[in-house]
Formats: sequence, structure tokens, C-alpha cells
Amino acid sequence: MELDMKGLAIAVKTIAEEKNLPTETVQEIVEQALAAAYRRDYGDREQEVRVTMNLNSGDVDAYISKEVVELVGDERYEISLTEAQAIRKNVTIGETVEIHQKVEDFGRVAAQTAKQVILQRLREAEREIVMAEYDDKIGTIINGLVSRVEGMIVRVDLGKAQGIMPKSEQIVGERYYPGQRLKVYLKDVERSFRGPQLIVSRGNSAFVEYLFRNEVPEMEAGSVEIKAIAREAGIRSKIAVASNTPGVDPVGTFVGGHGTRVNAVMSEIGEQEKIDIIVWSNDPKEFIMNAMSPTKITKVEIMESEKKAVVIVPEDQLSIAIGKSGQNVRLASKLTGYDIDITPDEPKQEAKEVVKEAAPVVTEISKKPRLKRKDQLESSLLDAIEEHGE
Repeated sequence: MELDMKGLAIAVKTIAEEKNLPTETVQEIVEQALAAAYRRDYGDREQEVRVTMNLNSGDVDAYISKEVVELVGDERYEISLTEAQAIRKNVTIGETVEIHQKVEDFGRVAAQTAKQVILQRLREAEREIVMAEYDDKIGTIINGLVSRVEGMIVRVDLGKAQGIMPKSEQIVGERYYPGQRLKVYLKDVERSFRGPQLIVSRGNSAFVEYLFRNEVPEMEAGSVEIKAIAREAGIRSKIAVASNTPGVDPVGTFVGGHGTRVNAVMSEIGEQEKIDIIVWSNDPKEFIMNAMSPTKITKVEIMESEKKAVVIVPEDQLSIAIGKSGQNVRLASKLTGYDIDITPDEPKQEAKEVVKEAAPVVTEISKKPRLKRKDQLESSLLDAIEEHGE
């Protein structure tokens, strides 16, 4: 006998323990593999065969499904009514019956086929178990260990599975090396022909939100919440927060005493990334003004139909409003959902008119004769005395 049935029956429980799989799942996989082996040795590839295995004795039984017909054309798939009624008395034409066959052994090729099927199905079962376990963890932070760095991709060992962190999900300027311990955000579990692919991230906005959730217990209580986040990982983040409880300062709650809470988040994502925490508002104008912090703003004009906003700022605030490489206005735009244009403030019309009115006065004053110097006055006085004396 090429396939040790009793040994295989005993191995089912061992495999289940080693692979952390239910015994029923492993038994079902083995039975499916034996059904494939039976079709190869005793039947036909297209036959419908069910195999059962007794895990205590190692006995294997096969059940071949056949259709009940009046006239048998192919014995592999069909059975006569008379033969079928011997198996089940009330059977009728068109129904299906199962014919029991005791299986004693399998040939070498069939045994090899069974082994291949068992290995393949076990791998698939393991993948499904991993998928089921990590599906529940999507949207949470997991502790991991960097296993390999392959060009732009970082592979992170998460315990029972491996996560992949693409370049787009990494923090700009952060360096990764094998053995490094990291907190990562489980973004998605993708199914592929190679098995489940766990996509992890440190660069997305949800990572920052989850870190704050761990530091700000008031978020779980519902007294404060994060309304929106705009992030350029490793550079700067803007977070809009709101209070649902009167008297609670949302910004102060997230910053924490002496900045402890925001500093704890920054220590995880890197000190080089600055975090602006601003107050969220229902009023678009007010929200945009807050989002443009620390810029001093003169006026905000909203074009709601186009989701655009023109922000007018004093000329000396222009560079602050735009930010380095357009960073401030870009993040404010992402945070608010408005396409923001920055325009420098112009002098008021009243000031222009005052300047115009003052111009003629200046001209008139300039036309008046200038006062004479002291020596000129003395000379004029002497001339006048001489004329009078004559």
C-alpha cells in the first residue's frame, strides 16, 4: 500500500495542532484529497466521489454518486432503477444514489496526487485562517518587526503573517532596518494567488488618528473628536478637532498638559513632522481661517458652487500663508475640501482718496514764497530805511 491510511488518520490531529487549524478542517482536506486519489485509481476524473475517513481506525470509505435511469448508457455515471432500489427502496428515475465502496489501498501515482492535494489545501486553509484573523484587525495598529527591506518595499513580521509597507505608505525620511520594532497601521488585507497580502502603513492619516485615540481617552468617551486630518507624512499634519461637551477645549485636550499628548504622537511618527491642531467649524469661512493658521487673514471669499475660496492676507503674511513649497495652503485645502487661492491685501479705497485730496494742498503750499534767510531780511530792511530817508 502506497498510502498509509492509519498513519494518515493519526497525522490529522497532529497537523491540526501544528498548523493551528480545526481538526474538522484538516479531516475534510484529507478526505477531499483521498477522493481525488480514488478517482484516479478506481474511477473517472469527472465522477462525483465522496470519501470518509475514520480517524480512530483509519478506515476509508468511498461513495460514488450515480443517476438513476431506465437504460444504463455509462456505468461510471448511471445506474438502473432495479439496482438503485436495492440501495434505496423509494428511489425514482432521475434521482441520485450513492454506491458504497471500501477502499483498501491506492497506487503510487494516486498516493502522490493525494499528498499534493493535502499540502495545497492545507496552505489554502492556513491562508483563510490568517485572513479571518487579520480581517478583524483592519483599521487598527499592530506591533511588528522589520524582517527585510527590499528596495522600496519594507516587509514587516506581524506574528502569524507578514505585512508589506510600500513606499507610498512610509514616512518620508524615516529609515528602516531588519530587526527594527515598529507600530504599523493595518490598512487592508488583499487576496492574491500567493495568499493573503497584508498592507500596512505608517504614512497615512488614519495612523495619526489612531495614535491620538490611544493618547486621548476623551475620544472614546465622545467628548471630543477628530473631524478631519490632512497629512504629508514626515513633514507636516493639520488636524481639525471639535468638542461635543460644553466647556471642553478641544485643542487643549489633544495637546495635553505641557504638550504631553501631542508630543507622545510626535515621538512615534518622528519629531521632524510638525502637527497643527486647529478648531473645526461648521462655517466654511471660519474653518478656512482656522486651517490657514498661523496666518493672519484679512478676509475669506467663498464660491460654494465651485468649492473654491479666495483668502486675502496682508502682504507681509503672504509667505506664511503659502508656506514652504506651498505646504501650508496645500494642507489647508485638503483639510477643508476647498480649493484655496491666496491673494495679497490691497490699500483701502478711502486711503487712496485721502492721498488724492492731499495732493493739491501740497502743490499749493509748494507755490507759496519761501521765508527769507536772516541776512536777506537785514538787507531788505536796510534798503527800506535808505528809501525812506531819501
